[in-house]
Amino acid sequence: MNKLEIISSKILDSEHLRRACVRWNFKNKKVVFTNGCFDILHLGHIEYLAKAAELGNVLVIGLNSDKSVKMIKGETRPINDEHSRSMVVASLEFVTAVVLFDEMTPYELIKTIQPDILVKGNDWKVEEIAGYDIVQAKGGRVETIELTQGYSTTRIEQKIIQLHRP
Repeated sequence: MNKLEIISSKILDSEHLRRACVRWNFKNKKVVFTNGCFDILHLGHIEYLAKAAELGNVLVIGLNSDKSVKMIKGETRPINDEHSRSMVVASLEFVTAVVLFDEMTPYELIKTIQPDILVKGNDWKVEEIAGYDIVQAKGGRVETIELTQGYSTTRIEQKIIQLHRP
């Protein structure tokens, strides 16, 4: 397989991901799950995802689809389409799998894949994190990771707009 095929092979639908999770669990791998839009990948994303990956053996990213991003962020987003965002996130060495979801939260996806560790940024309270109840009920952990200050896609978007104003 060439590099692009390897990256593409990490992008799974929810059923293939469910089967992969069963295999990983059988091999006693700790499955870490997080989610987001990851519209313009920046240093804050890289640091967050690297820290999430260190919590287990397998890092699964639930990626908001274009439809989902529009519902959450508005009509001007996403800036990059779901295929582009999937490929960029899947290209990270420490990401094991990427799966798209159309809903506003990955609750149903979390119910399907049953991760061992659920991760979000520390701007979320544990009880506000979609799927925390599922993960805790199975004896898993919910972790929050300190976010790198000064980095956000919205901030990058605003900076680009300001640079292009007459």
